[in-house]
Amino acid sequence: MFTGIVQTVGTVNARRDGGAGVAFEVLADDFSAALRPGDSVAINGVCHTVESCDADGFTVTAVGETLAVTTMSDITIGARVNLEQAATLGTALGGHLVQGHVDGIGHVQSFERQGDDVRLAVRCEPEVAQYLVPKGSVAIDGVSLTVVRVEQDGFDVALIPHTLEVTTLGARRPGDTVNLEADVLGKYVKKYLERLAPGAGQGGA
Repeated sequence: MFTGIVQTVGTVNARRDGGAGVAFEVLADDFSAALRPGDSVAINGVCHTVESCDADGFTVTAVGETLAVTTMSDITIGARVNLEQAATLGTALGGHLVQGHVDGIGHVQSFERQGDDVRLAVRCEPEVAQYLVPKGSVAIDGVSLTVVRVEQDGFDVALIPHTLEVTTLGARRPGDTVNLEADVLGKYVKKYLERLAPGAGQGGA
């Protein structure tokens, strides 16, 4: 479990494609110093298990299912990625509960500056949008954000200067793909309504 508060931005130093999936080596010295093999870490919002680590970085392997449903297959050497360690019971919940289980891949539709902020519009499948509500939460590439507007096939968020500075979202441009995870609370509410009255939880946001 994570909180969607990115702790640092790392750099992919190596990528090795193999039969078991794709192995990534990520450089992030201050971040990796606290890791141990077996720890969970979110890379662009995707939960991975640390296989090895040292003072400079760590390695993980993305298996076939992960590569199929996230943007991990597109990550190349030199790419900058958002990183977060798994939360503990003592972690401040500055964002929202994020599982690191991506619901779908979104496509950046627009990236427009509005004063000091940036309005980011993302196109997504209705299966993802149905869980979103204005003022609710969504994770984009592992960053906890507040939804501003929701449509059947997309949504908008506002990015403040701090988010642009400490995550990779400031480099996103129209056409880029991003990992999306809806608020887990919305998923449970929808499932509960469907069980309570078949059809009650159907439909888009």
